[in-house]
Amino acid sequence: MSCDSNNCASCKSKGACGEIKKFLAKGGIIKHIVGVVSGKGGVGKSTVTSLLASQMAKKGYKVGILDADITGPSIPHSFGLNGKLDGDENHLMLPKVSKGGIKIVSTNLVVDDPEQPVVWRGPILGNAVKQFYDSVKWGTLDYLYVDMPPGTSDVALTVFQSIPIDGIVLVTSPQELVTMVVEKAVNMARKMNVNIIGLVENMSYVKCPCCDQKIEIYGKSHLEEVCEKYHLVPLAKLPIDPKLTNLMDSGKIEEFDTSLLDVAISQIEMRR
Repeated sequence: MSCDSNNCASCKSKGACGEIKKFLAKGGIIKHIVGVVSGKGGVGKSTVTSLLASQMAKKGYKVGILDADITGPSIPHSFGLNGKLDGDENHLMLPKVSKGGIKIVSTNLVVDDPEQPVVWRGPILGNAVKQFYDSVKWGTLDYLYVDMPPGTSDVALTVFQSIPIDGIVLVTSPQELVTMVVEKAVNMARKMNVNIIGLVENMSYVKCPCCDQKIEIYGKSHLEEVCEKYHLVPLAKLPIDPKLTNLMDSGKIEEFDTSLLDVAISQIEMRR
């Protein structure tokens, strides 16, 4: 089921949303849904989504990823997945499953040619996101991560209104402009009454291979500053790591192991 309105006062299920909205009559039960959001593209939102899902799967959770970045899907490539999704006898889509057991649905797994651009208008994009949620046989999941489209436009609004997200992880990078854009994402989430789990700063630094010194190539971090201003939890500062990049390019992101997201994962687990 999904909620297409924010008018809780008129809802017959008022007070029971936490359980009812996550029950998918045709496909199973999703216990917790976490959105990963950025105010703009190019800050590594899909990377953070993939790492969070991989690390939680390694802890024994049943995890899925809904790639809601319809026009710029990159999740399947990071996990080495290709080909089109199969369907079952009830015409539900069956997710692809990664080597680590993560169930994944993405535009690149439903189109005939993944190399061709997705040239769809806003309403079609929104309908695709809804179908990826309620027309997929997800089974039982502990956590479903939604890799959100960048920005605060129509598709992001559709996700917030049609998928019962428990909370979102915001992703930024150190540049001043990007920090300003994240502020817009914070304000949008609060206007939509969506809980903000905290903020991850990606590409925060790179370590010198000789002396291990941290070099802030994109400038000084603004993570603590923004978190203090908006009363957010600082979740992680992630470095630029060539090893991670190589693993993603070769579809083996699940082989990357990091403790840098432990705080983020603990904050997500606290919302159970």
